[in-house]
Amino acid sequence: MTNYLEQTRLDGKVALVSGAARGLGAEIAEALLQAGASVMLSDVLSDLGAETAARLAAAHDGRAAFFKHDVTQENDWAAVVEATIKQFGRLDVLVNNAGIETAALVTDCELADFQRTMSINVDGVFLGIKHALRAMRPGGSAGQGGSIINLSSVAGLVGMPTLTAYCTSKGAVRLMSKAAAVEAAKLGYGVRINSVHPAIIKTDMGANVVKNVARLGLAPDEASADAYVESLHPLGYGQPRDVASAVLFLASPASAWMTGSELVVDGGASAA
Repeated sequence: MTNYLEQTRLDGKVALVSGAARGLGAEIAEALLQAGASVMLSDVLSDLGAETAARLAAAHDGRAAFFKHDVTQENDWAAVVEATIKQFGRLDVLVNNAGIETAALVTDCELADFQRTMSINVDGVFLGIKHALRAMRPGGSAGQGGSIINLSSVAGLVGMPTLTAYCTSKGAVRLMSKAAAVEAAKLGYGVRINSVHPAIIKTDMGANVVKNVARLGLAPDEASADAYVESLHPLGYGQPRDVASAVLFLASPASAWMTGSELVVDGGASAA
């Protein structure tokens, strides 16, 4: 008989979470730690990242650490994967969480801003998949398979005004996840790759969405913008725990028959 509670446990597993110094990434790290994993948090925000990792390590028997990491730099990816395996002995889960949002009307969006969005949100995910697969596949430095979870967005499924750069990047993450998932399965790597598609979550990034709606003239003020954005979600705004729970599911044996999937966690936004 299947023990379904054990299916959601990650005891003895090791995860790497990018963009984990704060917000959604820190909440994802907390969820994985509670499920029994050891977690390497990475971020460009070194002071805050180290503080977050120290707090989590104190609460979870020292099973958290921090590595400064710019996801746009391939050498950083090689280094953080190596450091994770050296620190904790293996790598089973990668969560490509690091990302930025660029809000601008298409006619006003600077090419440099568009390219920076692609660099972090797309190049960063590509490099994460590449180096995690190298480590997780048979014969790799970890070599025991695993799960890669890429944070896309509901903006990777539907178009949104003022978010052309962001939508483009998150749509790319969606299809990159599918292509890499099929390839990894065909080659027998034992690595599952899925994407998660949240709508607006109450984090700093979510607050910026509301501010930009007002700033770019789609609402008369921030209060009106907040009401408008919340109304897009039939279940109201999401919380970091909602997305962290979805990531935990995809990281765990409970999702063993899922790869190339898009898990939508959007309070009904894409259904309305």
